[in-house]
Amino acid sequence: MHFYEESCPHAEEIVQEIIWNRVASNSTLPAKFLRMHFHDCFVRGCDASVLIDSTPDNLAEKAAIPNLSLAGFDIIDEVKTELENTCPGVVSCADIVALAARDSVSYQFQMPIWDVLTGRRDGTVSHESEALANIPSPFFNFTTLKQSFANKSLTVHDLVVLSGGHTIGVGHCNFFSNRLYNFPGKNDEDPSLNSTYAAFLKTQCKSLSDNVTIVPMDPGSPLSFDNNYYNILKQNEGLFQSDAALLTDSEATYNVNELLNSQNFFMEFAQSIMRMGAIEVLTGTSGEIRKNCSVVNP
Repeated sequence: MHFYEESCPHAEEIVQEIIWNRVASNSTLPAKFLRMHFHDCFVRGCDASVLIDSTPDNLAEKAAIPNLSLAGFDIIDEVKTELENTCPGVVSCADIVALAARDSVSYQFQMPIWDVLTGRRDGTVSHESEALANIPSPFFNFTTLKQSFANKSLTVHDLVVLSGGHTIGVGHCNFFSNRLYNFPGKNDEDPSLNSTYAAFLKTQCKSLSDNVTIVPMDPGSPLSFDNNYYNILKQNEGLFQSDAALLTDSEATYNVNELLNSQNFFMEFAQSIMRMGAIEVLTGTSGEIRKNCSVVNP
């Protein structure tokens, strides 16, 4: 906690001020920063490798399919510029990503809803192939999801709690339309998807080829960070196969039921996301403090 207390005392205030300012005029940002933090941490740990631009001789993580819909890089750069003006070469891009996720999601509560440990350093390597290999897919079944999280030292409990992040944000049709139109079995519809909800989704995603249309993952309160995801899940209205998968395992289902209690959810989310934010972090003299978040230092 408070790693920058002496080296850059106002660092966390500066991040919060810019992020809150931006979220005030764009309520879709919390989901984007939360996802950026997740996709960063699952590839080489939370080292801001997700921010690095591709070069003529290297396709970076940004080029990977799961990362093509990431957004908010310009705001990370805005924060970085302000921090460089205040304390040059001190605050890492990796910490900015972790703080931006916390601060953007916390804006609706006007107070931080989880603690962010700081002192991460920035990685110098970013490969498209590693993003594809490490970021869990919305098509995963429970076994592959569990393994994907276990690879990062996260438990089934963490998996279920962090899936609750799907209480905000949107899904693109092409990542779930197979559940509507060509699911193995009778009438091509996923039987684990609520049929009324499936009918509604078909009015939004009219074909398998639609990769533009977006629908909210939590239609009841798409911009509110709450535990409604679990209520939806219990009604078989989880959008992705990876959401529905949580109900195919008894331990995961037990966790889902516990998180129907709002107080439990907020307490557990704070703990699980801190665990995620500590995956394979670079500290001390490892890595570097990137000057420009999209480019490795020369």
